[in-house]
Amino acid sequence: MRTERNLTRLDRVFARLDREPERPAGLDVPRMSRHRIVLFSATLAFYLAIVVAVLTTSWLVRFDWQVMFFRPYQQWPEIHAFLDYWVVLGQRGPTAVMVAAWLGWRSWRQHTIRPLLMFGASLLLLNVTVGAAKIGMGRLGPHYATTIGAHEMGLGGDIFPSGHTANAVVTWGILAYLASTPVTRRYLSALSAVVSLSVGLTTVYLGTHWLSDVLLGWAAGLLILLALPWVEPLIDRIEGWIFDVRESLRRRRTGASAPAAPLPAPVPRPGAPADEPPVLEPVGAARPARAPAYLAPGPHTPRSERSPVTPAGSRRPPHSERGSRPASSARPMAGGPTS
Repeated sequence: MRTERNLTRLDRVFARLDREPERPAGLDVPRMSRHRIVLFSATLAFYLAIVVAVLTTSWLVRFDWQVMFFRPYQQWPEIHAFLDYWVVLGQRGPTAVMVAAWLGWRSWRQHTIRPLLMFGASLLLLNVTVGAAKIGMGRLGPHYATTIGAHEMGLGGDIFPSGHTANAVVTWGILAYLASTPVTRRYLSALSAVVSLSVGLTTVYLGTHWLSDVLLGWAAGLLILLALPWVEPLIDRIEGWIFDVRESLRRRRTGASAPAAPLPAPVPRPGAPADEPPVLEPVGAARPARAPAYLAPGPHTPRSERSPVTPAGSRRPPHSERGSRPASSARPMAGGPTS
């Protein structure tokens, strides 16, 4: 009896991925709409407000110190070990490898390198903007603070804004940005928001960042995601250029490996005057009969008229030790008289 194997949930997921069309034509690419421009402007205003609030040593700086003195890692020590691993979701190296592997599979599946190019562009923007802000403001972290109640700016630090938080927003948010359908984009947006919020709060729990660092990291990462539609035209041109280079290299490799076609040889027309230019013989045309070979002057007898020559005597090679047999020693015929 033939029994069918029960498909598990993982098998159904892979079966659904296998049915996915290659390079979908109706791919929903985000555009810089009016709604997105409003969100970008509001996030930029929030970013600048956080910076001004820290520079002026406002209530936000005092709240930073209160949270630091509260020491959350001592209030809830039972979750410390778990959060030490959870904060890795905001580290650039491990998360970039995981997300790049997934986007590489998507690029191979859809026959396009747009996902990888967008991911590389987002990481480049993240390094440039967040790195410049860290170095420019130079804020010290809670473990290296020198004056209680001070904003600790311009002292050579590199924690404002939080790199872990901004990286979590960009790395996991790019999956939602590159989603194929609006429904998938909503689910991935919610998932990336949960991961980035939890990673930012985890850095506050561990005491490696002020709360204002995390707020600015959220705003910095969100600004990059909202600005990505402005990069789309450049990504399209880069992708087209890469494909053109690939096709030219493929044609060059194919042309170098194929044998060159022979050129037609000039053939004089029979009976033509000497000053007439020869006619080019097309490739594959029937060639004229070959001229007879040159024979030396003298009488020549065709092979068919020659008389066959038979060598005289026996063809057995002579034997030096064997003499000629006498006539009397010939063997008598069967049935004859014996002597």
